[in-house]
Amino acid sequence: MKLLFLGSGSAFTVGADNFQSNMLLIDNDNNKLLIDCGSDIKFSLYQAGFSHTDITDIYISHLHSDHVGGLEYIGFSNKFDSKCSKPNLYLSKDIALKLWQQTLSGGMSSIDGDLAQLDTFFNVNFIEYNSYFTWQEIKFYLIKVVHVNNGYYLMPSYGLFCEINKIKIFITTDTQLYLETMQKYYDSADLIFQDCETAKYPSKIHAHYNQLVQLPQKIKKKMWLYGYQPGTLPNSQQDGFLGFVKRGQIFEF
Repeated sequence: MKLLFLGSGSAFTVGADNFQSNMLLIDNDNNKLLIDCGSDIKFSLYQAGFSHTDITDIYISHLHSDHVGGLEYIGFSNKFDSKCSKPNLYLSKDIALKLWQQTLSGGMSSIDGDLAQLDTFFNVNFIEYNSYFTWQEIKFYLIKVVHVNNGYYLMPSYGLFCEINKIKIFITTDTQLYLETMQKYYDSADLIFQDCETAKYPSKIHAHYNQLVQLPQKIKKKMWLYGYQPGTLPNSQQDGFLGFVKRGQIFEF
């Protein structure tokens, strides 16, 4: 089993040097799970030697365009390609309720001769609160994270916790550093892939490097950083981390 970072940059990363932080988990039988499907997915897939025909399973963490903006491309491409079948779509029930009506329906609800729904393009798997989905006999637990608090409620956003070949892995997806909910996953994971902003002026909706560097060494030593902005990066290994993930980097489990 291996995890390929199609990109490791922030939402507004531009150019072929890096792409948005979407990942592809590939098992030994070449089955693939796409973890988030951002607006530059067709470019990042192409650069990695893949296309829409390789995408059969997709997990969506939340509704920002760098995580869902490529679903129209995948949905239309697979529906009207006779070689393809509907991809399986895994997402928390509260995200699923908004994905079609508030994000995708404007461009996807009208097809020739019919009105479409989300299940026109995807086999939708609703994940209940505090639960998990199973892919290739691996259980992926959804971890509710604090990404955007608009003052009225938290925008639904979920990281993933799984165990692959006895390695416990925590993928934070987009999140603030919120130890009240994340500490136990930091402690129990063997490997952490951590959202990390490096902007000069922090957005406050992502964990920033200046915050993460203050974590205990026992956590930093098992943490890879991704989701960063273009430009010169800090010396993360000197600061105790495993490093910054690069586009195209592969992790073998």
